[in-house]
Amino acid sequence: MDTRAALPSQRRFAALADHRLFAVLLALAAALRLITMLGYRPANLYWYDSFTYLDTAVHLVPSASFHPIGYPLLLRVLWPFHSVELIVAVQHAMGLATGMMIYAVLRRRSLPGWAASLAAVPQLLDASFLRLEHGVLSDTQFIVLIVAGLSVLLWSPRLSGRAAAGAGLLFALAALTQTIALPLFVLVVLVLAVRRVGWRRLAAVTLAGTLPLAGYAAWYAQHHGRFALSGADGVALWARTMTFADCSLIQPPPDQARLCPNGTVVDAASEYVWAAGSSLNQLGGDRFAHNDLARAFAVNAILAQPLDYLREVVRDTAIGFSWTPIAHPARTTPAFGFALGRWPLPEQPLIDKVTKEYDPDIGGLSSVSPWADFLIAYQYPAYLRRPLLGVILLLGAAGAVPRPRTALLPWVVAMGLLVGPVAVLDFDHRYLLPVIPVACLAAGLTFSRFGIKSRM
Repeated sequence: MDTRAALPSQRRFAALADHRLFAVLLALAAALRLITMLGYRPANLYWYDSFTYLDTAVHLVPSASFHPIGYPLLLRVLWPFHSVELIVAVQHAMGLATGMMIYAVLRRRSLPGWAASLAAVPQLLDASFLRLEHGVLSDTQFIVLIVAGLSVLLWSPRLSGRAAAGAGLLFALAALTQTIALPLFVLVVLVLAVRRVGWRRLAAVTLAGTLPLAGYAAWYAQHHGRFALSGADGVALWARTMTFADCSLIQPPPDQARLCPNGTVVDAASEYVWAAGSSLNQLGGDRFAHNDLARAFAVNAILAQPLDYLREVVRDTAIGFSWTPIAHPARTTPAFGFALGRWPLPEQPLIDKVTKEYDPDIGGLSSVSPWADFLIAYQYPAYLRRPLLGVILLLGAAGAVPRPRTALLPWVVAMGLLVGPVAVLDFDHRYLLPVIPVACLAAGLTFSRFGIKSRM
């Protein structure tokens, strides 16, 4: 027997064996996603977010509210199949891809297979991600784009111009999916500047990230008369200030004074956007038509009461680290949302319109036993307790300081994802989920070596 001919196959077998733990983990994660699709039919559809996304996908007009065009573009690609079940199937595949990227980057950075697999466990096995991926929402696409952008930047110790441009484009797509990625993109550019990656690479990532956003903003201006990514940033920031604003301190001009707190009390800052009695909604007309005025009021409120603003941001961010999830707002189901039952859709003209145009089989969510019974039991142990997320973030911080070329970038992005949504609107457990895979990536890089692993 020619032993030399057998060597390549032995090497391939050894390489595959080196990833067998992760292969088992990935197969288990795929099975859980299949069970989710069998257990809850057809998909989680949320009024009004899901139907706004689907309607925008059909008509491709930039929305004047919270939702930019990134996620509707994905829905547009899938529109010929007329199936919301296909949408969530694609999103479940995105969840698996996110876990694979975490594992691949950490193995590339010489982390042992068991440790890299451990870092991917929350993304792959946490029941919160199963629920998130099963909803017609932009969050899963946002997560995969953020992790993909970081993976490109972290793949090699020496960043190439092509990789920098690719990462910039991915972060631009993330910002077109959820606008909170725009300040994240700025943070990424600042970290790369601190790392001194070179002006050519810095220019590549900046231009690749900026040009698509500028193009979309110009398109938005054609429809709404303002060069912007969204028409809701001012409304969101105004709602953030309603938990502390004191107009005797702010002393706003007469036009802004109409947005002062009027005695309406709700249990979360974001609820002021929708509360019929809030000062914004008392102005009449479309609430987002007052976006510029709301932004001006909010900026004045923050400048007049910076410590009160900081206190509210810290307080609401802290909600995310409770051992047992706290509903915020109270009407939400923060973590353990798998249940038995049927949840019909409300009677709304937009729902009828989307049903006719996108998927005739759209209907209320229904649980199907025994798959749903399994998920109901599974969701309680398969939940990353948030104090453990705090520990993961601390591990990332421990690596970010001595190793700015590795762990600093994902750790800064994780912290931006943690604080950013609270700073511009409010805390929501859904907004916390993108923090988890990025924080796990940063923590894994804390324990990595600088060498590049030769076998992948």
